[in-house]
Amino acid sequence: MAEHDWLSERFTEHQDRLRALAYRMLRSPGDAEDAVQEAWLRVSRADTDQVENPGGWLTTVVARVCLNMLEARQARREEPAGALPPEPAAPHPSGPVDPEDDALLADSVGVALMVVLDTLTPAERLAFVLHDMFAVSFGEIGAIIDRSPAAARQLASRARRRVQGAASASDAARSRKREVVAAFLAASRDGDFAGLLSVLDSDAVLVADPAAVRMGATAEARGADAVAAVFAGRAEAARLALVDGVPAAVWAHRGRPQVVFGFTITDGKITGIALQADPDRLRDLDIVFLGTGDQEPDGPGKGA
Repeated sequence: MAEHDWLSERFTEHQDRLRALAYRMLRSPGDAEDAVQEAWLRVSRADTDQVENPGGWLTTVVARVCLNMLEARQARREEPAGALPPEPAAPHPSGPVDPEDDALLADSVGVALMVVLDTLTPAERLAFVLHDMFAVSFGEIGAIIDRSPAAARQLASRARRRVQGAASASDAARSRKREVVAAFLAASRDGDFAGLLSVLDSDAVLVADPAAVRMGATAEARGADAVAAVFAGRAEAARLALVDGVPAAVWAHRGRPQVVFGFTITDGKITGIALQADPDRLRDLDIVFLGTGDQEPDGPGKGA
């Protein structure tokens, strides 16, 4: 009983870190929780007499569980029945994470990193995450994946090059998109109809979800002229923001986001604008405002 109590205390002590590791490996809060629970089942049945470093041991167990889950996920994707849909974007798990450890998961990388992680082999993903984000040695990583430390180093290096390349490409694309969104908002605030037309594709489409429509938004508009007419002089309260790491606009009231303006941009032109106001959906979004702006006191009508 004393040994079980000791093990339970050590597991609780490291649980936040273990959950963070599982999330960064699996990119799904549900799968991360399953991995941590499976790890607990394994360690609770293990002989702990020879365990000198509980944190390192628990990290190894969780990493192996995640590796098995990634390999199973990859196998399912290769079945003739068809590929699984991509994992949905999700917020970081609870628990403290060193900003330096998490730098490559910052907004400046965002969606691109998630896409790249999903293209890495399970071994590459494990080597990169464990070493670059959790400072696990290549010797320990090699033992987990049955490779030499040099092979583990090579796997992490290969993964890092792909992630950094995606980050650079993502930064460039995001910068261009941010400029287009900022130009759209400026033209909208100034009532600059010609300016709006200059950033709208001729076949641009505006759609709003039912919650936004109830707040006064236009349900749908098609064509650059129609979309420009909706927004000309009517976006004083919308502010430039990153929404799940992607440039967008947000109308907030008393500091709380009320409507998110999502933009689809192709070849430097806005081809689609989607207004979202469903509270349940907004709660799941990671929103970072990029500049200051006046708050609309009475609703999004002027911005939608």
